[in-house]
Amino acid sequence: MSTLAKRWLLRPQADRRLLRQYGKFHPVLAQVLYNRGYSKPVDAEAFLYARKTQNPLEQGTEMKDVRRTARRLLEAIQRKELIIVYGDFDADGVTSTVLMVTALKYLGANVRPYIPHRVDEGYGLNSDALERLSQDGAKVIITVDCGIRSVQDVEDGKAMGLDIIITDHHSIGPEIPNAFAVVNPKQEDCPYPEDMLAGVGVAHKVASTLMQLYYGKRMYANKALYQKVGQVLEDLLDLVAIGTVADLAPLDRVENRVLVRRGLEVLNDARRPGVKALLEVAGIEPGKVSAMSIGFGLGPRINAAGRLESAMLAYDLLSTSDYDQALELAHQLDELNSERQDLTRAAQDVIRQQLVTVESDTLPLIFAGGDFQPGIVGLVAGRLVEEFYRPSVVMERGESESRASCRSIPQFDITSALDECAELLVRHGGHAQAAGFTVLNENLGSLQERLTQLAVERLEGQELRPVLEIDAVVDVNQLSEELVDELSYLEPTGHMNPAPVLVSQNLYVLDWRLVGRDGRHLKFKVARAGRPPVDAIAFGMGDWTHRFPCRIDVAYQLEINEWNGRRTMQMNVQDIREAGTP
Repeated sequence: MSTLAKRWLLRPQADRRLLRQYGKFHPVLAQVLYNRGYSKPVDAEAFLYARKTQNPLEQGTEMKDVRRTARRLLEAIQRKELIIVYGDFDADGVTSTVLMVTALKYLGANVRPYIPHRVDEGYGLNSDALERLSQDGAKVIITVDCGIRSVQDVEDGKAMGLDIIITDHHSIGPEIPNAFAVVNPKQEDCPYPEDMLAGVGVAHKVASTLMQLYYGKRMYANKALYQKVGQVLEDLLDLVAIGTVADLAPLDRVENRVLVRRGLEVLNDARRPGVKALLEVAGIEPGKVSAMSIGFGLGPRINAAGRLESAMLAYDLLSTSDYDQALELAHQLDELNSERQDLTRAAQDVIRQQLVTVESDTLPLIFAGGDFQPGIVGLVAGRLVEEFYRPSVVMERGESESRASCRSIPQFDITSALDECAELLVRHGGHAQAAGFTVLNENLGSLQERLTQLAVERLEGQELRPVLEIDAVVDVNQLSEELVDELSYLEPTGHMNPAPVLVSQNLYVLDWRLVGRDGRHLKFKVARAGRPPVDAIAFGMGDWTHRFPCRIDVAYQLEINEWNGRRTMQMNVQDIREAGTP
């Protein structure tokens, strides 16, 4: 089966009189801002220019249980009790772990990191690990980016004499763990105004509150000390930017936007040896790091460690002060990322063959399992959603139980569906469109039947095709580097604040060729009247060479491509149609 054709949805065009109110903005940028809900120029400017609205030492203290958490950590520091920072094996979890350990070490804590192994232990707290840590002398366990659904594991840990603190950002389950403290802005009674922080964003709030309690009034009476502590927290924002973007936290939220912007400033300075090394192996120049660089360059390499080996490789990279060690670790992550890409493609091909006899229109849900690497099942599920636009569950089958990752579409909340199947599952959790679970193999048939029925009920009557939202139709002759620069005010772009998609119609294709590994990508040029042609790159669209018409309509994101010191305007193609196709 082939990828489903996208349905182009042109956003309502604003009245010209309204757009004139955005006088200092290019009309295309004004239209994009209008599309994003900023119908008043003053609100649009506040969004575009959101900067350092708060000092990192003056935010987060109103989050539920954050002061209780800080007080317990301060007590542990004073008593020299062993604190374990218990993280997760993805980029958000790794950056959260590095951040929390760094902050605690700065204050003189006796602290160690612990990130469970994806294959041997799975996601979240597990009682066996807590028992080992207790035997090693741990007194306080503070989770980062996990734990909000580990109800029984928390009870087991408490019975061992552990004080367990949960810091997380995932969706709340039917029961909140009875931990010493629970810091998660998604709790109904949490007064913090932003509930869509990444795990690393929550960790940064905890670190900030801890610094305030540790230094107390003397910090505010000593300007040099205040600036020094503020700089420590500022230097941790590179980790916040990486974790926030890689975990797809929404970038239409002002606080995430500010954190990522400030974090990108730190990233572009490459102050951290691990960041400098990772940028080098990814081919990204310091000073040119963007949210896209994180999403497609840094994040996948950090994630590759936990997917195929141990996430501690990525932890060691981001925490080391030795550049030579960092460079060696960065090369290891780069090799793991290449292996991850190969394994993902192979698994996707296997599942595609299993589905070859099934009509895509009859698939309410893709439920597939096999001898897959557990670290890639989420990626494969995501690729299946892209290809078939159906909720997808991909499992790594074990002898007695299987672990799965789920990816979904906006019309189907996969975590809510798993909640309705909770009695069939060992554990589960996640977000509306990305989740995971562990299930006993004896329950697999019942689980598939139940999830399929839920998908049928909730998706019935809906047109299940991916929608490509178009911000504006633009004459190709009006494209310019100045327009690219204006649109860059929207950065950082990403989840819930995507780079604007433009459409240019009836374009004449001058030439085209296949590029990239296995010739999967398409590069071409389109003509302009009396002006140089515009380059275009279409990732994953190599099959168009077999049916490329002379004239096309193109949906694209406009960008600048810099290569070998040459700067050119380029269309990053999102979709292609033969000219005039309705």
